Amino acid sequence: MELEQLRQQALAQLEAVADETALSSWNSQYLGKNGLLTQALKRIAQLPPQERPSYGQQVNALKEALLAAFERKKSELHQQEIARSLAAEALDVTLPGRPVLRGRLHPATQVMRDILAIFAELGFQVYRSREVEDDLTNFELLNMPPHHPARDLWDTFHTTVPGVLLRTHTSPGQIHVMRQYCPRPIRVVLPGMCYRYEQITARSEIQFQQVEGLAIGESISLADLIGTLSTFAKRFFGGDRRIRIRNSYFPFTEPSIEVDVDCILCQGENAAGPSATATLPVSSCTLCKGTGWLEILGAGMVHPVVLRHGGYDPERFQGFAFGLGPQRMAMLKYGIHDIRLFWSNARHFLEQF
Repeated sequence: MELEQLRQQALAQLEAVADETALSSWNSQYLGKNGLLTQALKRIAQLPPQERPSYGQQVNALKEALLAAFERKKSELHQQEIARSLAAEALDVTLPGRPVLRGRLHPATQVMRDILAIFAELGFQVYRSREVEDDLTNFELLNMPPHHPARDLWDTFHTTVPGVLLRTHTSPGQIHVMRQYCPRPIRVVLPGMCYRYEQITARSEIQFQQVEGLAIGESISLADLIGTLSTFAKRFFGGDRRIRIRNSYFPFTEPSIEVDVDCILCQGENAAGPSATATLPVSSCTLCKGTGWLEILGAGMVHPVVLRHGGYDPERFQGFAFGLGPQRMAMLKYGIHDIRLFWSNARHFLEQF
């Protein structure tokens, strides 16, 4: 009689349960570790031995009945919750679907394609070279023997194979293309990734893209180099851009130059007087640091030693070479102040291009 009363009481309370909180409370009251059904099981030890089997069977049957009723109630409450949710958040199938966002080219890829397209119009072909190089091609054949102090400019990623490393610049491609096409004239650009073991900052990364340019022929002069770079700068940055040529030093070119473009923010006000189109005075310009100029690339006439290593006779052939960084070009063109954004995959940055 006691078990029957417990069953009726439990089922009546379960029938009145209206939400999952009350259901959980009911489960603890009857089926929990200290619930009424557990207490009923503990009373078996107080019964005479001959009554224990029958009582135990009745308690187990009651437990199964309450568990089954609990699962039914749980399912019923779940279905009621789904019905309430559908009623409150009705789906209007006549609404237009959400548009699927289209992918786009990464800004680094866009800038690389723009650069290659400009040089293609100037008659340069794209030549791909390897990223894993040997010390001989990366340094020595470019007029940098083991003792040369210019090697200190690059902290290099060396592999476990002696003399094999990740290239520090695209210039080793000059040797490959010269040896492949010698003694024919050459006019190529060599895009690709470079690697240097450097501290990652807003201005430097351990990996970055470069575009190397190389032209070799029998009557090429420094004037051809300056004309090529001037045309490129005007097409890439805009037709009103001006360039400045400065003397410099690179082991693989002689003479060597560096090329600047007038600041796109202050319009080179400090370099050529006040400009009507400047957006702020040059003294306040954080992009060019008040100089009015922005460095864009290094270049020069190919060193006779490098020509000879490529198979060309420097008494007969001359050539020019230049190197630029697409990420840096993009930073100058669009006013980007942190090179790490190119590798961050941040949508707020990428969706601007």
